Amino acid sequence: MSHSNRDTLSVKQFRLSVRGRSWRLLFMFTLVAVSTALAGYSMFEIFRPNRFTELEMIQLGLAMVLFVWLTMSFWTAVIGFLLKLFHIDPLSLRREIAKSDTSLPIFRRHAIVMPVYNEDTQRIMVGFEACVREIMASDYADKYDFYMLSDTQNDELAVAELKAWQRLQLRLGKKAPNTYYRRREDNWGRKVGNITDFCERWGGQYESMLVLDADSVMSKARILDMTRRIETNPEAAMIQTIPMPVRQDTFFGRFVQFAAHLYSPMLATGLSFWQTDSANYWGHNAIIRVEPFMQHCGLPTLKGRAPFGGDILSHDFVEAALLRRAGWECYLITDTDGSYEEVPGNMVDYAIRDRRWVQGNIQHLGLLRTKGLKLTNRLHFSFGAFAYMSSLLLFLMLMAGTADALVKALVDPVYFTSAHQLFPDWQIAREGLMILTLWGTIALLFMPKMLGLLLTIIQRRKDFGGVFRLLFGSVVELFMAVLIAPMMMFYHSYFVISVFIGHQVKWEAQAREGRMVPWKVAISKAAVMTVLAAAWGGATFYYTPSLFLWLLPVLTGMVFAAPIIRLTSSATLGRVCRKLGIFVIQEEIREAAVLKEVRVEMEKFDIAGLAQFNAIVPSLPMAHPAHMQVQDLKKAPLPKRQRVLPRAEVLRLNAKRKTAA
Repeated sequence: MSHSNRDTLSVKQFRLSVRGRSWRLLFMFTLVAVSTALAGYSMFEIFRPNRFTELEMIQLGLAMVLFVWLTMSFWTAVIGFLLKLFHIDPLSLRREIAKSDTSLPIFRRHAIVMPVYNEDTQRIMVGFEACVREIMASDYADKYDFYMLSDTQNDELAVAELKAWQRLQLRLGKKAPNTYYRRREDNWGRKVGNITDFCERWGGQYESMLVLDADSVMSKARILDMTRRIETNPEAAMIQTIPMPVRQDTFFGRFVQFAAHLYSPMLATGLSFWQTDSANYWGHNAIIRVEPFMQHCGLPTLKGRAPFGGDILSHDFVEAALLRRAGWECYLITDTDGSYEEVPGNMVDYAIRDRRWVQGNIQHLGLLRTKGLKLTNRLHFSFGAFAYMSSLLLFLMLMAGTADALVKALVDPVYFTSAHQLFPDWQIAREGLMILTLWGTIALLFMPKMLGLLLTIIQRRKDFGGVFRLLFGSVVELFMAVLIAPMMMFYHSYFVISVFIGHQVKWEAQAREGRMVPWKVAISKAAVMTVLAAAWGGATFYYTPSLFLWLLPVLTGMVFAAPIIRLTSSATLGRVCRKLGIFVIQEEIREAAVLKEVRVEMEKFDIAGLAQFNAIVPSLPMAHPAHMQVQDLKKAPLPKRQRVLPRAEVLRLNAKRKTAA
C-alpha cells in the first residue's frame, strides 16, 4: 500500500459518519410506543373488570408515564447489546475497526483545561501532572498547552494551589509543554464563567479545548485519539468520551465503579445509536472545537424564578444543544479505554451531588421551547429531568396502590349496586394477566443487567478477573442495586419536591475521596425515610399482609437506611471485597500507566512540604481577546461560521460588564 493510500485509510478510521439518521428516532419511538401500549393494555385489563376507582386510574396514569421511561431504557440496552455483540459501530452501522492508526499526524494547537473550585490541592495537582506527563511521552507535546483554571475562593486552598504549582513546575522541568495556572478572585458564572474567561482571553489560539474535571485523568492514547478525531471531522464541534470511575476504596464506591464498567459500554452504544450526531455533553472528558463554542454557547440568564429562571446550572446539556441547533455535529464515542473520573465514595455525598443535578436538570424543562432545538436535544432535556422525576412518580404510584389496597381491606365490598339487581358483582382477579404483567415489568427492569453481564462474559470476562469473579460480583451488585434503589427513590423524590417549591442549593465542590460516614450523620440522613417506611410497612402488614410481602424489597432498604449508609461507606469493607475478587475491574488487574502515576504520586505528595515554596502568582500567555456571543433562545440561531468580535468590541463589552457588576 502506498504512503498516500495509507494516510487516506488512517483518516477514514477517525472519521465519524452516520447512516440512517432519519429513521433511528422513529424506530426507537415505535419500539417504545408498542411496548408501552402493551404494558398499559395489560394493566387496564387487570383493573377493568371490577370498575375503575379513582386510585386505580391514578395508578394506571402514572404507570403509563413510567413505562415510557422504562421501555426507552430497555430498548437502548437491547440495541447496545446487539451492536456490541456483533462488533457494529453505532454511528456508521458498519463493522468496527479494531484499532486506529496512531501514526496519523496532529497539525493544529489544542488546549487541555482543568477548571477547579475549592478542590483538594493534592488530587488536582497529581491528576493534572499525570496528564501533562502523558503528553510529554508523546511526539506531540508542542501541540498542547495545559491550563489549570482556578475559581478557588478559599484563601488557604488558594495559597496551597500556588505553592503546589511552583513545585509542579520544578518537577516537570524545561522539556514540559506550556503549563499555565490562572486564578479568578471573582468567580462570576461559576464553571460557565470560568470556561468563558479562558475562551475570551486565550481560546482563539487553539483549534479545540479538551475539558477535564477536577478528578479527571486521561491517557496519552485517549487524548491523541480525541485530537485526531476533532481534526479529521471538520463538522464536529464536540466529541464526548465515557468517563469510567476508578480509584474507589469504599464498598459503595467500588459497587458504583463495578456497575459502570460492567454496563456503561453497552448502554452508551445503544445511546449513541439513537442520538447519532446530536450527542449530549457531560461537562468533562470531552473535546470541544473552540470557534463554534464561542459563537454559539454564550449562555443567557433566564428570566423568572427558580427552578426555571436564573443562571443555567446544568450548562453542559444546553451547550451541546446550542451547538447542534447551529448546525454543528456532536458525538459520543463508545470505546471506554483511557478516560477516567472518580465518584462519591458514600451514599450521602452521592445524594448531595444528585441534589445539584436534580435542580439543574429540572431547569431544562423550561428550555424545551428554545427555538431551533433538534428533537434529540429536546429528548435529552426531557429524559435528564425525568431521570429524577420518575422516582417521585414511582413513589406516588406505590402510595396510590397502598391506599387502594387499604381501602379495599377496610371497606366491605358492595356486590349489589342496583336495587333491582338479581346477581351480585363478584370481584374478578385476572391472575394470569397479573403474573404476566409482573414478569414483563421485571424483565424490563433487570434484562439490561443480564444482557450486560452476558456480553461481558462473552467479550471481556478477563477484565473482571474471570467468569467466577464476574458472576460473584454481579450477584452482589444486583443485591445492592435492589437494596439501595428505594433509598435513592426517596431522596430523589424529596429533591424534586424541594426544587419545585423553590428551595435552592449551593453548587459547591463535591467530596471526591472516600470517607466513612459517622453514625450521627447516617441516622440524621435516614430518619425521615426510616420512620415513613416503618409506618408504611406496619400498616400494610396489619391490614394487607399480601401487599406487605410485595413491598418488602422496597421497605427493607428504607428501614435499614442508616446502617446501609454507614457500612457501605467503609473503606475496610471495600478492600476486603477487592481481596476476595468482588467488584474487580480491568484497571485493577492491568493498571494503566496514567493511573499508576496518580496512585504513586498521591502516596508521595506531601502537603507539609509545600511550606518551602512561595505563593508566587505565575505568568500567563499573552491574551488574544474575543467575545462569546450570548445566545437569544427565542430567536433563530446565529449563522454557522460567524466571525468572533474584534478586540475593540471585546474591550467595550468587558467594560460594560464591569460597570453592570
